[in-house]
Amino acid sequence: MAEYKESNVKKVAFYTLGCKLNYSETSTISRMFEEKGYRKVDFIDTPDIYIINTCSVTENADKKCKKIVKEAKKISPDSYVAIIGCYAQLKPQEISEIAGVDAVLGAAEKFRLIELLDGFVKPAQPQVLASEIQEAKRFNHAYSLHDRTRTFLKVQDGCNYGCAFCTIPLARGKSRSDSIEEILRGAQSIGETGVKEVVLTGVNIGDFGIQDGKRVERFADLVEALDQVEGIERFRISSIEPNLLTNEIIDYVARSKRFVPHFHIPLQSGSNTILRRMGRRYLRELYADRVARIKRQMPDCCIGVDVIVGFPGETEELFLETYQFLNELDISYLHVFTYSERANTRAAEMEEVVPLAVRHERSKALRGLSEKKRRYFYEQQLNKTFTVLFEEEVQEGRMFGFTENYVRVSAKYDPVLVNELKVLTLDSIEADGTVSVREPEHIIL
Repeated sequence: MAEYKESNVKKVAFYTLGCKLNYSETSTISRMFEEKGYRKVDFIDTPDIYIINTCSVTENADKKCKKIVKEAKKISPDSYVAIIGCYAQLKPQEISEIAGVDAVLGAAEKFRLIELLDGFVKPAQPQVLASEIQEAKRFNHAYSLHDRTRTFLKVQDGCNYGCAFCTIPLARGKSRSDSIEEILRGAQSIGETGVKEVVLTGVNIGDFGIQDGKRVERFADLVEALDQVEGIERFRISSIEPNLLTNEIIDYVARSKRFVPHFHIPLQSGSNTILRRMGRRYLRELYADRVARIKRQMPDCCIGVDVIVGFPGETEELFLETYQFLNELDISYLHVFTYSERANTRAAEMEEVVPLAVRHERSKALRGLSEKKRRYFYEQQLNKTFTVLFEEEVQEGRMFGFTENYVRVSAKYDPVLVNELKVLTLDSIEADGTVSVREPEHIIL
């Protein structure tokens, strides 16, 4: 068989906006290209093909998409540009009108783009291949391997919840999951690559277990099964709804061999009035109960919180209710989102709109609270001994890593430590917010 010359091999570059789930899917699609003989290159390496994976949660999704396409065409004017992801499902026609776009693929089509776009020959008019979201029924396996230290493993997709602010059910479809058997097989394959930590990801992972529209398995059973997988040192749960974070899951993680003491639990508002307007499936009392149980079982556990500020109807009084609630909670950091209107959501039609300037002021206040919370959490961990997983990132002679409970540490660069787990004692908080480490005087096992 004649060998292909390097000049005949098409180069493909990827750009991902949004969440860990998007990164896991981009990584998987990129491996599909490589298996078909394409060569993956960096964005600036004059690729023949650009695949841009978009996000609908990102503010100004259209502007970001346009900017990336514009940059791509500057670098490689004759390149083929395909847009996939949540924004592509929600606004396919709008995206197809962006100058330079050759194809737009929806949720049901994105994993078939090599087959559907046969050879990536530039069409006379942009192709729009986006079925109605009801057609996105299949679960597509995905995991990232862009960072050999940590991998994002997709275990669930879609969402059956109908939160008033959210477009994800419209962009990703109904809740559906991989099987525990398939996930275990995937985790074992990941372990063989040398990856030390796997982050479980999905749209609503606590709802794991729905296959072909029926619940057949549970997230608690997946956690227990993964805990037995040899070859992976750590599993981390990316984000889980408070009403789906059961006592069973908390108690199992507390005694687990491999699941780390770190939960990221969306709150969205500390006001029951706003939670009801949002259509959330819990009240703040349940959230406080989840945090209290975690801290009783795992005093050093890191707890991250998602919060949306400026939702319609959020008065100053209701915002202060959220601020006070968060201030008193034993949490470790916040991810603060400034509410922005999304087409085809109930919230976009609501009255009592909060002015943009007020939304930004409230975001700033909560980001300040997050910094205080993180620093206090780090202070509580000083002089304690943890296991640090060091990463490849190096800045000015220093390397970085995370403890099992998500404290970001820095140390003098040592190439031997990359992708290694090392038992160290947390020493002091540095000016950049990371924590310095020292060798422990003794280790109590």
